[in-house]
Amino acid sequence: MTDTLRVGLVGYGSAGRGIHARLLRDVGARVVRVVSRNPARATAAARDWPDVAVDPDVPALLAHADALDVVVVASPTGDHVEHVRLALAAGLPVVVDKPLAPSADEAAELARLGAEAGDRLTVFQNRRWDPEQLTLRALLDAGELGRVHRFERRWERWRPVPQDRWKENDTRAGGLLLDLGAHLVDSAVQLFGPVASVHAELRSLTTPATDDVFLALTHAVRPDGTAVISHLQAGGLVGAPGPRTRVLGDRAAYLVTSFEGEATPFSALDDEAAGEHEGWLVHGDERVPVRRAPGGHADFYRAVEAWVRGAGPVPVDPADAVVTALVLDAARVAADEERVVRLDG
Repeated sequence: MTDTLRVGLVGYGSAGRGIHARLLRDVGARVVRVVSRNPARATAAARDWPDVAVDPDVPALLAHADALDVVVVASPTGDHVEHVRLALAAGLPVVVDKPLAPSADEAAELARLGAEAGDRLTVFQNRRWDPEQLTLRALLDAGELGRVHRFERRWERWRPVPQDRWKENDTRAGGLLLDLGAHLVDSAVQLFGPVASVHAELRSLTTPATDDVFLALTHAVRPDGTAVISHLQAGGLVGAPGPRTRVLGDRAAYLVTSFEGEATPFSALDDEAAGEHEGWLVHGDERVPVRRAPGGHADFYRAVEAWVRGAGPVPVDPADAVVTALVLDAARVAADEERVVRLDG
């Protein structure tokens, strides 16, 4: 293995180029092969990475497995199962974009294959490294909120004219339930533990795939007999997005009003705490800005490099992605049958 991490990147669209390639560059990795049949994307890859080779499909890329240290799968979700299987069979460590697969059964199969291959699979749950997630984790660990009883997170946008892409049009592997819901559920489980039951409201307002999502998750009961309820929302037809994150405890609340530049009527509050702060610690009409915890998305790929080199653990356990997939599957059932689905037996 060379000093510089050599990456084969499957897909060079909004995820492959816009997210993965950018973060890989930030950590000093080098994309040496890209899979794309799109001429414009092939041109972009050649411009971004001098001497990169562009392959027409995954088998062509994997024919050069000895020149790669890791494969990053950033193809459409419906292709994840095939592409991950091929990369694992070639003997390479694999990073796959979330969601791991369109269904829990498929996610479990990939997790099993990754384990059998020597724990060579991880999942790009980069939102674990969001500043708000890291800051909230620090507040919880410090007991600043007391006993939490409700967690709210919204990923709402005003997109009345949707894009014409597979994410909007693929009714099985696209839609906001899988795309943003995978992040929202993972965040809730990482913070507040296993999910005991799921209620969901899912609609398609402007696209063939789901674009309006509400999930109510009841987490497993804690030793004191209480349980956190998570309300998670994602939507593309939201003219007045609500606060990004609101966490209610018996000592205080944590409030993050806006997110990554998305338009919201609450952004003026964030302007008051710009700089080194991330959200507010709130007691009624009193609020104090919270210092941002250190870290960011590039830390995921720093952890990937350590993992690939045998110097660190798997950054995200695929078993966690299977848990998320089980919750998302339950959400579909809950919405279709208009009932609460229990996951705790």
